[in-house]
Amino acid sequence: MRRREFIAVVGAAATWPLTARAQQSDKMRSIGVLLADEEGDTAGQARLAAFRSALAKLGWIEGSNLRIEVRWGADPALAARHAADLVALGAEVLVGEANTHQALRRQTHTIPIVFVGVSDPIGQGLGASLSHPGGDITGFTLFDTPMAGKWLEMLTQITPPVARVAVLFDPATTLYADLVLRSCEEAAKSLGLAVRSVPVNDDSEIETAMAGVAREERGGVLVLPSVFTVVHRDAIVAIAARRRVPAVYGILLFAASGGLMAYSTDITDLLRRAADYVDRILKGAKPGDLPIQQPTKFDLVINLKAAKALGVTISPTLLATADEVIE
Repeated sequence: MRRREFIAVVGAAATWPLTARAQQSDKMRSIGVLLADEEGDTAGQARLAAFRSALAKLGWIEGSNLRIEVRWGADPALAARHAADLVALGAEVLVGEANTHQALRRQTHTIPIVFVGVSDPIGQGLGASLSHPGGDITGFTLFDTPMAGKWLEMLTQITPPVARVAVLFDPATTLYADLVLRSCEEAAKSLGLAVRSVPVNDDSEIETAMAGVAREERGGVLVLPSVFTVVHRDAIVAIAARRRVPAVYGILLFAASGGLMAYSTDITDLLRRAADYVDRILKGAKPGDLPIQQPTKFDLVINLKAAKALGVTISPTLLATADEVIE
């Protein structure tokens, strides 16, 4: 080989890593997102927009170097079908909101999964530990133990204060119910409250549960966040109003829908943070090496219109801590 040809070959070889990196950055990558709302839900659309914006800030531009397939799984059967679709489409990373991660896991144990808004992930077997989950799944939790005490305390900061709390949940979609109930029982001791669990499966059982609470002296309700309660939120809020039952809700949507009070993890913030994990996994990180993170942002919304209709007064102290007051 002549000296000039040798130099040309060596020079070309030196550029191969740069070329490969450029081609990798230009390659269209693909992720699948399964949200726990109906497609027309405005709150769900807002969370999706925040997720897309966070990815864009990290350099992932939809239609340029990233394809995002979005599905909406408001009920388990729908989530199962859409999870199969996302896997079949060849997503490189899957993002599952709330309990939709279950449907995704049934379809694959090889595609990395980032869950958003899951409570008690270790209890559900999603990881060996929060700091090092291992396996193919990691993400962001919805419930932090002190939240149970906050929910109950809010019901004591109205006049007349609640003394007996029914914790309403759907067993099929509230997999962390036992964890929350234990936390509620512990918090109730210091607050002087009586707490009982009330599992429900449909609107008629919600009606029966609310009627029972209405017959109690100073009864109130804590509605746990889940796919079921979100889908049935209009019925839950309407029945509570008709039965004149004060309630605190674990998702902000309920206050916007006419509920009395809501204290919730900022799920939009969780989706923004999930974008960082998607970015890192697309760049080669293993999900099992990424710690499961707990919520850091919370929101409190109080609906004074609902309070007036129920005939209760919100304490000035609680009002002062609200992020939003609905007049």
